[in-house]
Amino acid sequence: MANDFTVTPWEVSGEIDYDSLIREFGVKPLDDKLLERLEKHTKGLHYFLKRKIFFAHTYFDTILDQVEKGKKFYLYTGRAPSGPVHLGHMVPWMFCKWLQDKFNVNLLFQIPDEEKFLFNENLTMEETKKWSDENILDIIAMGFNPKKTKIFLDTECANLMYRHACSVAKKITLSTAKSTFGFTDSNNIGEVFYTSMQSVPAFLPTILEGKTTYCLIPCAIDQQPHFFMTNDVAPKLGYPKTATILSRFLPGLQGMHKEGKMSSSIESTTIFATDTPRQVHDKIMKYAFSGGRDTLEEHRKLGGNPDVDVSYQYLTFFLEDSKKLEQIYNDYKSGTLLTGDLKKLTVDTINKFLKKHQARRQKAKKMVRKFMLKC
Repeated sequence: MANDFTVTPWEVSGEIDYDSLIREFGVKPLDDKLLERLEKHTKGLHYFLKRKIFFAHTYFDTILDQVEKGKKFYLYTGRAPSGPVHLGHMVPWMFCKWLQDKFNVNLLFQIPDEEKFLFNENLTMEETKKWSDENILDIIAMGFNPKKTKIFLDTECANLMYRHACSVAKKITLSTAKSTFGFTDSNNIGEVFYTSMQSVPAFLPTILEGKTTYCLIPCAIDQQPHFFMTNDVAPKLGYPKTATILSRFLPGLQGMHKEGKMSSSIESTTIFATDTPRQVHDKIMKYAFSGGRDTLEEHRKLGGNPDVDVSYQYLTFFLEDSKKLEQIYNDYKSGTLLTGDLKKLTVDTINKFLKKHQARRQKAKKMVRKFMLKC
């Protein structure tokens, strides 16, 4: 991996060179040919695809092959419960919902509550259960189809998953786990075994359907190493290789160069799904890294740099109107739009998004049972 950034399932830092990451991870770009195939079935592309927020994949062509044969696939994504949900977590879920709506397919939503317990020495199982219950409300609030979406906790569905996880574990050597994830002798053995549990939902579609059923995982690219290992094992166990469609990272408010992707552990520069309008306003106005000039005169004369401005970057994720986004880009670059005004636009956009989400979250409290997988 390049020396100036780090991307693993547990750490993301530095200025990410996504072209380099494609090469280093051995994934493929979402090229125009593939997007044209997708658009034939969706009758339009999600703005995440048009803006290259989802930019790479593995085996996505095999999913489209299944669609073109008239066969259904499954979606699989997840959330490791160690704290409240933030905007960065919601990006793959937003895209997952679009895919579910467009293809009318089932979604398996994994809550790997044991992962955070195993990898965080300060976290108890009681705390992961508490955060699981809270996070599930945010998942339901995304608007997934309750008839086609099943949420499950690893510890509560161990009777369904453990036997299959053992089959995966038997095919993975300690040497492979170390080389894939950078494990050392100081890692506990639960951390080493965990990736076997992470693999199982990719196989559950075939297990639950009783026939070969393909699986697509929308996720940020830092999770890809798990599924390289999954795909190394899959054919040995008689399962199809799983496909992934991979997103860029939503940065923390101070930018990727200072704090990496948005993280629950840095509360002051993270926007949570339950933040109030005032909290969103104060965080963005105080902390969002600016691409503006040092003085008002310089900014009006030379213009700002929207490509490094975090407020503008957030708009690329959460402002659907592409014409308006382009106008904002041009106005900021020309100096017509000031940094304070750009931040206010971002505050309004995020608060509009969260207002709808939080209303659905309240209603979700009565819907939990409908979404939980019976294990």
